Amino acid sequence: MAAKTEQEKIELFERTPVPRAVVRMAVPTVASSLVMVLYSLADTYFVGMLNDPVATAAVTLASPVLLAFNALNNLFGVGSSSLMSRSLGRKDYDTVRKTSAMGFYCALFCSLLLSVGCTLLKAPLLTILGASADTWAATSDYMLWTVTCGAAPAILNVVMANMVRSEGAAMNASIGTMSGCLLNIVLDPVFILPWGLNMGAAGAGLATFLSNCVACLYFFVLLFVRRGKTFVSISPRNFRWNRQIFLQICNVGIPAAIQNLLNVTGMTVLNNFTAAFGADAVSAMGIAHKIAMVPMYVAMGFSQGIMPLISYNYASRNYRRMKKVVTFAGGISLALMTIGTAFCFTQGSGIIGLFMENESVVAYGGAFLYGMSLALPFLDIDFLAVGVFQACGMGRNALIFAILRKVVLEIPALFILNWIWPLYGLAYAQLVAEFVLAIAAVIMLVRIFRSLSDG
Repeated sequence: MAAKTEQEKIELFERTPVPRAVVRMAVPTVASSLVMVLYSLADTYFVGMLNDPVATAAVTLASPVLLAFNALNNLFGVGSSSLMSRSLGRKDYDTVRKTSAMGFYCALFCSLLLSVGCTLLKAPLLTILGASADTWAATSDYMLWTVTCGAAPAILNVVMANMVRSEGAAMNASIGTMSGCLLNIVLDPVFILPWGLNMGAAGAGLATFLSNCVACLYFFVLLFVRRGKTFVSISPRNFRWNRQIFLQICNVGIPAAIQNLLNVTGMTVLNNFTAAFGADAVSAMGIAHKIAMVPMYVAMGFSQGIMPLISYNYASRNYRRMKKVVTFAGGISLALMTIGTAFCFTQGSGIIGLFMENESVVAYGGAFLYGMSLALPFLDIDFLAVGVFQACGMGRNALIFAILRKVVLEIPALFILNWIWPLYGLAYAQLVAEFVLAIAAVIMLVRIFRSLSDG
């Protein structure tokens, strides 16, 4: 059975034509990413149907904490999956099993710690997030379900999806992610709207919590059914402290986690600037950001989807195939981002109007979306470069990009642009950062490709 499993991995990673291999890995990942965005938009859409800017602002204000989940997702999901794929390329299957077990149990422990910490420090946390007297209660109710109760299932289902994808089972990983997201979309109106349970923002949080629990259950069942056919293991028997494995996970995972923590910092700064202009502006910024996330998650899906292919071929020294994977996937995703930019830029106000019938919110949101959409093609190049860094275990390069993106470029740009063009300039800070990073990304990728030669 093990030999058959090994041959299946070799067929995909080494012999399948690059376009077909990229499609097989990237398309399910992009699809699951889009469904994740849709379920994120569903919260905003159904809460927006209440025509209550306070409720919509609550979902927006809590978003930095939910983004913080991605820090743990990346630390143990991306960090573990990168090492697992590279170990597959070296035919070191014992390390694959030990890495997956360590990644799972570390993610479980840290997610519970995060949940307890956010609950005990709720009051100062809400203040930092920018909650006012008007939005305090709604934001607290939303975070009860998504953070206090929901941190562990939200993090574990993403970590397990990364692990399953690391050995080429992209479709299985995507089914698990999408099952939770689709259930969330179904439950949202039931819990949020007056004709259902009429729970408002708290209902959106409860729907998210239940959906993530279902996604976790899927992965537990999948790994049980596929035992003997997969090298992914969450068995306690394979969880043994191994300093070398932990450090290799952290080499990729910590820079990826820092990147997301810096994203949270950037989002918090943005929300605090926006909050000074009232709940309508906060709601509009949240809606515009989530709409821009649709094409952004397509780019992220391509980057994450091809990571196992890059990792495997990098570790097995098949550099020519690795380069073909990067260039083929990059060309497709960049074309899609250009289309996304054109659509968002020309249809901005109309799209915002689908989420809330409020003239002030629509006017603000349309203006915000124009600026955000211009960053998308450059962001695609940056995602691709960071994906290559993570796949090859080049954590230092990924960390440098993360610091450049937020600390050096985007956060200072928020201060400067808000001073030059109050409120509206905030939407263009990402464009400034991603444009500079895209130039750096191209230079770095060219250097990496030139340094590699087929052994």
